[in-house]
Amino acid sequence: MTLATTHGHLLGGRLRYAQPESGFRSGIEPVLLAASIPARAGQHVLEAGTGAGAALLCLCARVPGVRTVGIEIDGALAQVAQENARANGFSSCEIIAGAVETAALAQPFDHALANPPYHAPDGTLSPVAARETAKRGSDALMHVWIARLGAALRSRGSLTLIVQAGMVPACLAAMTEAGTPCTAIFPLWPKAGRPARLVLLRGIRQARAQMRLMPGLVLHQPDGSFTREAQAVLREGTELAVEQA
Repeated sequence: MTLATTHGHLLGGRLRYAQPESGFRSGIEPVLLAASIPARAGQHVLEAGTGAGAALLCLCARVPGVRTVGIEIDGALAQVAQENARANGFSSCEIIAGAVETAALAQPFDHALANPPYHAPDGTLSPVAARETAKRGSDALMHVWIARLGAALRSRGSLTLIVQAGMVPACLAAMTEAGTPCTAIFPLWPKAGRPARLVLLRGIRQARAQMRLMPGLVLHQPDGSFTREAQAVLREGTELAVEQA
């Protein structure tokens, strides 16, 4: 099945980006997630729940030469993601149509990332099936995804998640069980003085370092516009250093 799509851009117009015209549509989360991945040219990166490919596109734009694999359960959406990669000239970006739990993976990865489903299992159902699949989560599903990503990493490889603040306890437990204990919590403050609704979590395969709570990033000015720091990430594609010295 071919999805009806709209055509736009990411990173201030640097990237062409098609996505479904209805159902789940990308926000700023995948852009922030991509900016936080400490990848280098030649390294292999795995994403679970790729969607239309926003995070991997942004990562490939920031780190030329990185090799990426995305897993997306919706076959039509996986096709959109692969077409987005081709449209931007990212030949080293591969999209697998399949479930995170069972997708065949060829090699250990240097980094893994996910913006996992976060809607509570007992919440109001979305009338759009694709959006429901993309965002309906549970603690059990979170454990499965984190276990799969953790097992795919080489020793000292990184796992990075962007999640709602309420999911942090379940994610921390799952990351520890998966052998990728959390080493940094990085809050994303909507405005200065406001509670963080989103956080980035960084885990390291077989890490021994203690977990640190980092200063985080303030996204918006009091008038609602993006802060200069947030603009640098969202529009200019700069790196977001989660584990500062």
